[in-house]
Amino acid sequence: MEGLTPTPVARFAKTRLAPTPSGYLHAGNVLSFLLTERLARQTGARILLRIDDGDTARVRPAYVQHIFDTLAAINVHCDEGPRDAADLDARWSQRHRAHLYSRYLDALRAGNHVYACTCSRADVLRESADGTYSGRCRHRDLPLDTVGASWRLNTDTDLVLEVRQLDGTVSVERLPVDMHDVVVRKKDGMPSYQLSSIADDVYFGVDLVVRGQDLWPSTLVQLYIARLLSLDAFAAATFVHHPLLKDDDGAKLSKSTGAAPVDLRTAGREALMRLLNPV
Repeated sequence: MEGLTPTPVARFAKTRLAPTPSGYLHAGNVLSFLLTERLARQTGARILLRIDDGDTARVRPAYVQHIFDTLAAINVHCDEGPRDAADLDARWSQRHRAHLYSRYLDALRAGNHVYACTCSRADVLRESADGTYSGRCRHRDLPLDTVGASWRLNTDTDLVLEVRQLDGTVSVERLPVDMHDVVVRKKDGMPSYQLSSIADDVYFGVDLVVRGQDLWPSTLVQLYIARLLSLDAFAAATFVHHPLLKDDDGAKLSKSTGAAPVDLRTAGREALMRLLNPV
């Protein structure tokens, strides 16, 4: 994985680690943590620990604790954010920022940028084997307060999206087809990851976002939402998309595919740093 950290040409105010406590962290998470820390030190950015615990049905205390234990094991120190599980619950949990997410959702509603959708996951898969939403509810004009409805983003507007890179260049992109009509409010009324991530980054003043290549589509849809909401601070952020660690079969390491948790007894910082600079 040589070449993961091109020489930065700018200084930044803040970057973040944003793990989700929906499973134990794996080596791919650790790689992202170490790379983010390296870039922070090179660019003068402070590091925020932002634990994305909004999906309460999947959060477990053991998963939360594993985040803190992993950071301690690899000796990564954050400048801002929760110091332990109790601090997360008391001051830093996403539930404390629910009013921000509601404000953004209200703005999308006021701008006619969302529509109600009652399709289930099974409905979507029946129409598309790869799970790409067909836009089935886009023109049904269902009331947004329909019971059991999610809110999907109306992506009919073709926006030019500018993605700022670490070397100072800007790539011009369009929203990919598989990110059209994404959910921004779930059926339980909670914000989706795409919405809450933008709100949190703007709230905390993050201007350097480091994430895996698999989140490139998320970057584009978040920039699309930022354009709709005139969130200039988010649109001006710099994004780094690093390569992913893969298993022996070539599949990316992820919680959803059962990647092995980091073994904290052997996960010394020096050993894990070799993921960034293999011999």
